[in-house]
Amino acid sequence: MKRRHRQYTKINHPCAKINYLSLFDKAESRYVYLSFREIHTMTTTAIPGTKYRVESIDILRGLIMLIMALDHTRDFFQWHGTNPTDLATTTPILFFTRWITHFCAALFVFLSGVSVNLAGGRRTKKQLSIFLIKRGLWLIFIEWVVVTFAFSLDPLFHIILFQVIWVIGVSMIILGMLIWLPMPVIAIIGGLLFFGHDILDYIKLPDTGTAGFLWKLLFTAFGYFDPIDKTHGLFILYALLPWTGVMLAGYVLGQVYRPSFDPEKRKKILLSSGIILVALFIFLRAFNIYGDPAPWAVQKTMALSIISFFNVSKYPPSLMYLCMTIGPGLLLLSATEKTSNKLTRTLIIYGNVPFFYYILHFYLLRAFNIILFFIQGYTAKDIISPGQNFAFHPAEFGVNLFGVYVVWLLVIATLYLPCRWFSNYKKIHNQWWLSYL
Repeated sequence: MKRRHRQYTKINHPCAKINYLSLFDKAESRYVYLSFREIHTMTTTAIPGTKYRVESIDILRGLIMLIMALDHTRDFFQWHGTNPTDLATTTPILFFTRWITHFCAALFVFLSGVSVNLAGGRRTKKQLSIFLIKRGLWLIFIEWVVVTFAFSLDPLFHIILFQVIWVIGVSMIILGMLIWLPMPVIAIIGGLLFFGHDILDYIKLPDTGTAGFLWKLLFTAFGYFDPIDKTHGLFILYALLPWTGVMLAGYVLGQVYRPSFDPEKRKKILLSSGIILVALFIFLRAFNIYGDPAPWAVQKTMALSIISFFNVSKYPPSLMYLCMTIGPGLLLLSATEKTSNKLTRTLIIYGNVPFFYYILHFYLLRAFNIILFFIQGYTAKDIISPGQNFAFHPAEFGVNLFGVYVVWLLVIATLYLPCRWFSNYKKIHNQWWLSYL
């Protein structure tokens, strides 16, 4: 008798219990449930081609994707004039609105590294290397074309943005070349970049010419604009290699999510690693020892002193910034290992489709931006304003902070159904292009 081969696809079926992973058996059109014990003891060849997701990772990723939209909503809609990190003008709620979004980029890049490790469980090293290089090139294209256009609405691309998607893309290419090395070597390279890049704060680096450009591109860029010609230029907000260190750290930690790894041991590693990073942040920051170019200081009020303490540098990401954000992220991963409730199930929907959500939320924000632009009485002559790099954003355009939160809630609510649809689509389809979305 000819043997029937089954193809399984992970499904979050409503009947699936917290202690089980539900898989859809396409051969027999039925759901199969595997306990966590079965999942952690089976090998990667037990069910050929199986793609299962770690729900605690999707919970955290979904949370940071929602919070990230708050930061971009503020970029598009808040009145100009108040810098949330300027102690002379900020307020506690404005600073918090900016500070809470600091978690997004660090954890987004870190979890990308974890996901690469999980992807390696169903590919050979050669396949994974090729995939990472191709996906990295794809992400660079997305940053320079799709994301840049969402910000500027400039078909001539007078400014090309270098933000988080670009560093993820290039870091994937780098990781695609490094995966041939032993894991301890990758861990050392990642550790040196993660913990050691702040040493450059104490070194006088070239500031001009090709050398100055490369140092900024690779390590020190902070809103650096490099002109290409009289009308075009590169806006480098994310320096590359510190973020590469974050991805490499995530890739190394991804080992604990391999199916054969003991779940209790994983929880302990996540918990202890999170505590160490948080403790390191508190100790080094309290005494201004190392890890951030902007030391904190006691201010005239308690609120401003607290703001000063947590006002760490994201561009480029200082060690204090990374410890402050990734440490709590690891604690949350440990705490949500077997958590299932209405909130986490909602977060998982967003966390299942981060790239889809990321691109869609920019264009939805832009659509709302244009609608509000005309509602506030602006006309076609105001689309391009003197001194503004982006269209539909005159100097006096926008809403107050409360309005920003209203628009943010509207955006994430609007994206729920598209994300749920695409999440379900990915679970029951296996087209090659889905790996790039």
